[in-house]
Amino acid sequence: MTSRPATSSLHPFVPWYVALGQRIATLWVVKMIGTTVGISGFFVVYFWVMHNPPSEPMVMPLTRLDHWVGVSDDAMVLYGSLWFYISLAPAFAKDKAELWACARDAAIMAAVGLVVFWLFPTTVPVFAVDWAQYPALQFLKATDVGGNAFPSLHVAFAVLTAMLLDRQLRGVQAPTWLRVLNLLWAFGIVYSTLATRQHVLLDVLGGTLLAAAVSWAGTTRDWLVWTEA
Repeated sequence: MTSRPATSSLHPFVPWYVALGQRIATLWVVKMIGTTVGISGFFVVYFWVMHNPPSEPMVMPLTRLDHWVGVSDDAMVLYGSLWFYISLAPAFAKDKAELWACARDAAIMAAVGLVVFWLFPTTVPVFAVDWAQYPALQFLKATDVGGNAFPSLHVAFAVLTAMLLDRQLRGVQAPTWLRVLNLLWAFGIVYSTLATRQHVLLDVLGGTLLAAAVSWAGTTRDWLVWTEA
């Protein structure tokens, strides 16, 4: 009677940090170039749409929560960290299929957001804030004037990345604390959009719903392709 091979010999255990390192090393040149080109191309279109609205932008209304969240110069660090944060999902892609799924979902989400910005231009209110007291935010306000408000693509990219990273971390059996840290980082970025007065609550809700819809559609599409294969 032939003995059954041990599971460990068939699927040797790989520590989560080693698995993440292997993922980063996979197609790293493609990931680096693709992420750089993708973000740069997005900014070109984003700022063009913001500075060339086809009609007068609608001012987004404030809610009680918008008044509760205070202005914070330190929030600029979290706000700016998005562009490093979103690069982690493609960096951790294990193969071409997963990398393509990340790029596809990000492109679809950006395209939907930019179309909405063009058809229904919006902007945040003029806040009664002395921006000279907030040097970091003063620089932000000089470069990004608060247009393209709804839905917040800053929030949408943070939420989509949080969901992608959570699946990737579960895939390598990363510890719970790392998955919690991922969610806290995403939450911090979402908070920063309010604390920097770049967005209001309705923008945040719109961005969250957009990311959830794109993630659900992408997951459903991938599952149908897998079951039909």
